[in-house]
Amino acid sequence: MAPPASKWGALSTPLSQPVLEVIDGLGFAKMTPVQAATIPLLLSYKDVAAEAVTGSGKTLAFVVPLLELLLKRQKSSAWKKHEIGAIIVSPTRELATQIDEVLSEFLEHEALTSFRKKLLIGGNSVEDDVISILKEGSHILIATPGRLQDLFERKGDLNLAAKVKSLELLVLDEADRLLDLGFEATINTILAYLPRQRRTGLFSATQTKEVKDLMRAGLRNPVLVSVREKASTSTPKKLQNFYVIVEPQHKLAALFEFIRSREIKKAMLFFPTCACVEYWSIALSALVKPMAVMALHGKMKSQRFKILKKFREADSALLLCTDVLARGIDIPEVDWVLQWDPPSNAAAFVHRVGRTARQGSEGNALIMLLPSEDAYVEFLTRNQNVSLKQLKLKTDESVVDSTLATLHRLQQEDRATFDKANRAFVSHVQAYSKHECNLILRLKDLDLGKVATSYGLLQLPRMPEMKPHFTESFKGPESAVDVWTLRYKDKQKQASFESKMKVYNETGEWKGKKKLIRKKSIPWELANKAREERKEIRKKRKEQKQKRKAAVEAGVAAPAVKRKRNKFTQEELDELANDIRMLKKLKKKKITEKECDDEMGLDEDAFSDASD
Repeated sequence: MAPPASKWGALSTPLSQPVLEVIDGLGFAKMTPVQAATIPLLLSYKDVAAEAVTGSGKTLAFVVPLLELLLKRQKSSAWKKHEIGAIIVSPTRELATQIDEVLSEFLEHEALTSFRKKLLIGGNSVEDDVISILKEGSHILIATPGRLQDLFERKGDLNLAAKVKSLELLVLDEADRLLDLGFEATINTILAYLPRQRRTGLFSATQTKEVKDLMRAGLRNPVLVSVREKASTSTPKKLQNFYVIVEPQHKLAALFEFIRSREIKKAMLFFPTCACVEYWSIALSALVKPMAVMALHGKMKSQRFKILKKFREADSALLLCTDVLARGIDIPEVDWVLQWDPPSNAAAFVHRVGRTARQGSEGNALIMLLPSEDAYVEFLTRNQNVSLKQLKLKTDESVVDSTLATLHRLQQEDRATFDKANRAFVSHVQAYSKHECNLILRLKDLDLGKVATSYGLLQLPRMPEMKPHFTESFKGPESAVDVWTLRYKDKQKQASFESKMKVYNETGEWKGKKKLIRKKSIPWELANKAREERKEIRKKRKEQKQKRKAAVEAGVAAPAVKRKRNKFTQEELDELANDIRMLKKLKKKKITEKECDDEMGLDEDAFSDASD
């Protein structure tokens, strides 16, 4: 059991005065349980595997002993310019940057300025990192796994492996997330370059089987530390978790009313996909004025840091994001974490809500569930030890109509918004179909007509999951909209669109980025004639096959099949290519079986003709 929180000066191994002064300047009067349990162990040169709820102060739990170990070694032998004493491996750029900022606070102290650090993350040039390390040197590396592996494996004058021979401490932060993101092989490669005589700290919010395997591979006789703020829950003690049951078409109105009525100052709103974040950032910007709305997802590069900094500095803002921000990121004064729908796995729920109620402060979280998803509450209670209270939200029909009208207007004003709305809806449906909790959250239980209504779509998109009966529950604009007449606000996009439309009208072909869309540009009579000819060919083939089979059964030598090599007509080759293309589309669920049969001429009449 972890010791209770205590004062920094009460440790069995006293901390140095410079480190204590920085901690005091940061305003941390007492250690959190995970800090009180972990720091003495690392200072006594033991490997540590620490499990603690998110927001419990894990960053200082390894930053403080890291600096103390470097200071202790410096007293006996000064660190050389290119001698690396500590490495911190973090799963995401944002978390690595946050750790770098915390370290910066300490290294600004005059007694610690001799230590140099280097942040190694994707998005920056590898060449710049190499030049910086060679020119300036570094004693502490904060890195994402991929970039660190690249530098270790790099040939030439860097030779990073030689620079880590005196390594004092390796930290694997958010180890479960490192493995979730598929970095197991990368971590093992990195471990192979490091000296065995080192200390290793592994920090994680959960202890999965994969994490335990990593502990066996990378740690020597580790001390296990498990810190939970209260035994009955895996979320912070001062966090209140709520849920609301709402119909799909009322979800946006309910969210809008909730934000407005609660007077939320700073909140994070999680969505399942990047496309959802893109679209809803536009929609909510128009709905929740004057509150600032920001968007951040994994496909953004350098923008991510600017947006995160802007959100941290804002007095009142709503940050829309994906699970790229679900782990480890510390943002002050987030009073609410909102979730549009259940996350892809149950563990992600704990990490999402952990963005609030950090370092002992109070916080709240709300997840929006559909009537078909009510069993998810009991699932979370049993699977993650999370207790949720139900909120009752009233949705006024006038608010529902006004919010949907706003979405319709935004799409009609700019075709780009129309495109984003459709991409968001399709990506949401695809993400839902891949949910880990698919025994509870089943796609077939969703009324996609109502879900499309909540997205404010102008019309239902064509997709395999969209069944005919969903048109009855779908509510679009009051007056029908011809989507082909929508215009882009961006003049270049509009010009490109008009050019494509012109080619499409003349040739029947639309060349997009990923696929070529063709329309039937030949008269119906000719198309029908070609279809009948294909039926006749298939009928003859079937008859010949039946004759050969009957001859074999009767013991009569079957007539030899005359095969002509390279005597196929171009029409037959085109037909074969078309059939293959249709079958591939069917396999990928881009078209229905009926559409495939119609295109290949395999309708019911063809089968009845062949059986006569």
